[in-house]
Amino acid sequence: MSKHTAEFLPANEPDLKSILQGGYNHPLLREWQSERQLTKNMFIFPIFISDSPDEETKIDSLPNIKRYGINKIVSYLKPLVAKGLKSVIIFGVPMKDGCKDDVGSAADDPEGPVIQCIKLLRKELPELYLMVDVCLCEYTSHGHCGVLYEDGTLNRDLSVRRIAAVATNYAKAGAHSVAPSDMMDGRIKDIKLGLMNAGLAHKTFVMSYSAKFSGNLYGPFRDAACSAPSSGDRKCYQLPPAGRGLAVRALRRDMDEGADGIIIKPSTFYLDIMRDASEICRDLPICAYHVSGEYAMLHAAAEKNVVDLKTIAFEAHYGFLRAGARLIISYFTPEFLEWLN
Repeated sequence: MSKHTAEFLPANEPDLKSILQGGYNHPLLREWQSERQLTKNMFIFPIFISDSPDEETKIDSLPNIKRYGINKIVSYLKPLVAKGLKSVIIFGVPMKDGCKDDVGSAADDPEGPVIQCIKLLRKELPELYLMVDVCLCEYTSHGHCGVLYEDGTLNRDLSVRRIAAVATNYAKAGAHSVAPSDMMDGRIKDIKLGLMNAGLAHKTFVMSYSAKFSGNLYGPFRDAACSAPSSGDRKCYQLPPAGRGLAVRALRRDMDEGADGIIIKPSTFYLDIMRDASEICRDLPICAYHVSGEYAMLHAAAEKNVVDLKTIAFEAHYGFLRAGARLIISYFTPEFLEWLN
C-alpha cells in the first residue's frame, strides 16, 4: 500500500450499513424511496352546492374555495376534469328561508341542491366519480347531525332511519358512493340494508366516516356549509380527541356492519388513528380527510412566510400515505392536479 493510498483510508472503518446518503442523493432516487407516490386518482375534491342556482360565493375562511349553484358547477369542474380530476364529494347547502326543519327534509328533496347536482354531473361529466356526504346538520333547523328528542339529545333510532333513507335516495339519484359523516351508532348497517332493499348495494360504495373526532378544525367548513349547531356542540357523538380506544372500536364496528371504505377526520393530528385503521381495516381503502381548518392553517402559515405552500402541502399529504391512507379528501386537489404534472 502506498503512502498516498493510506492517507485516504479511514482510521476506523465505519459500519457499511450506516452510509445512507448514496440512496437519496438524486431527485429520482428520492422518489424511489417513497413507498407510494401521490397520484391524481387518489384525490377527492369537496364541493359545496347551494340551492341558489347562480351562486358563486367565495368562502373567506377557505382560500380559493367557493360555494356554487347548480348553474355554475359544471363550468367550474370541467377544466379540473380535463386536468385529471377523478372524484368529488358533494355537500349540500340549503339557504332559502324556511327550508330547514327538525328532521332535515331538505337533505333528499328531489328539487334540492344535492340530488339536482348528482343528476346534472352524471349527465354532463359522466367520467367523474360522485361521492356524496350523508348528514343532516346542513338541513336541520337545530344544526345537529340527527333527529333530537325533546330534551335536545339525539334519538338514535330515528336518526339512523332518516340517514339511511337519505343515503338510499342519493344512490337512487345516481351517486356512486355515499359517505355518512354523522357518527350515529349503527348507521352503516341500516344504510347497507336500505341499499340492499333498493337493489343498489351492488353498485354503491359505502365510505364511512368511522373515526371522526370533535375539535377545533371545522370552522371554515361550517362557514361554507352553513352547518354550525344552533345550540350545544357535537361532542356527544363525534369522538373525543384523546379517544384512541373509542376510534378502534368504531373502526371495527363499521367494518363489521359492511363499510366498504373508511375515512379518518381530521388527518394531520390523527395519523396514529390512520395507522391503526390501516392495520385493523387492512382490506379496506383508508381515506384521509384533510379538513378545512388544516387547509386554512397551511395557507395562513404560507401568507406569513413561515412555510412554502406547495412544499408543506406535499409534506402533509405524504404523511397521510405513510400512515396508511390510499385516498385523500383535500381542498388542495386543484393545486395537486397542476403540481403532479
